[in-house]
Amino acid sequence: MSPTLRITEIFHSVQGETRTVGLPTVFVRLTGCPLRCGYCDTAYAFSGGTNYEIDEVLRQVANFGARYVTVTGGEPLAQKNCHDLLTLLCDAGYEVSLETSGALDISHVDPRVIKVVDIKTPGSGEVSKNRFENLSSILSHDQLKFVICDRADYEWAKDILQQYNLPHICDVLFSPSYKQQEPGTLADWIIADRLPVRLQVQLHKYLWGDVPGR
Repeated sequence: MSPTLRITEIFHSVQGETRTVGLPTVFVRLTGCPLRCGYCDTAYAFSGGTNYEIDEVLRQVANFGARYVTVTGGEPLAQKNCHDLLTLLCDAGYEVSLETSGALDISHVDPRVIKVVDIKTPGSGEVSKNRFENLSSILSHDQLKFVICDRADYEWAKDILQQYNLPHICDVLFSPSYKQQEPGTLADWIIADRLPVRLQVQLHKYLWGDVPGR
């Protein structure tokens, strides 16, 4: 029997964020999260779910025939067996990304995995959970994401960007909180300040709205 994980859903869609936006991707959404961000759009993954052996997860992923796989949540690293899943997906030849809050230790994540780490802004309500020591485990192929709720979040993120010299570590994404921060305004701020970051809207929400499993 292979290790098990509590999983909310496995589905095939287009990647709505990050560097591979628009590409067909299989999403493996793990159940559970220790954070409660104000803008969270996956509260349905806080509880419930179904126990899957990792071998079964791999079989379901393979059925979709996609090259890209994203392991997300909830907070996937809250389940220790997530590391086994990530490594086995890499071994199977997929390009694998991990979406994580950055509140938990990422130092043991397989280095082949593209870590997409969310740095929590004040507007999230969880800024105290940021684990900045994780920055020492960020590799050049990883990505750091700030979800911007308002101008105060933007200014805070800009300070963190400079304090830790983040653009020299990896790609940095500034993402407007859906229906909270107007994307065009955020783009104007980025251009005016000449920030070396990527504006990242959530493509899937503009295609399908707040529909789970899309």
